[in-house]
Amino acid sequence: MTRPKVAPYLTVSPATAAIAFYAGAFGATQRALMPAVDGLRIAHCELNINGGSVMLADAFPELGQTRAPVPGDLAIMSVSLEYETPDQIDEICERAAKFGGRIETQPTNSFWGTRYASVRDPFGHRWILNAPLERK
Repeated sequence: MTRPKVAPYLTVSPATAAIAFYAGAFGATQRALMPAVDGLRIAHCELNINGGSVMLADAFPELGQTRAPVPGDLAIMSVSLEYETPDQIDEICERAAKFGGRIETQPTNSFWGTRYASVRDPFGHRWILNAPLERK
């Protein structure tokens, strides 16, 4: 499998908990994992989610480049996942809520022709879920 030409890179702490959430909620599988030198954090992880790559790492404030989002903050970035069937959207929302995600938009049939929902993960990132209402 080759990596997509665009792949989000999330800063999330604790990364180990985020990896577990993404596996449970979205069926993510781990492609790569590199622990940090301190032995406490994740320096890099690549996950396969729905056929695409999502990369993540713990925050390293001592490097002054990023910070993990605060769960109550407004989302400044979202990750969009496109699925094949409307039922998948409902199932993913149910799993995400079970694992601690907050459903921001309940699964609904949108005016633009998809089954749509949005989920805020326990770490502050928004995930947008879409599936076509009609199979092509």
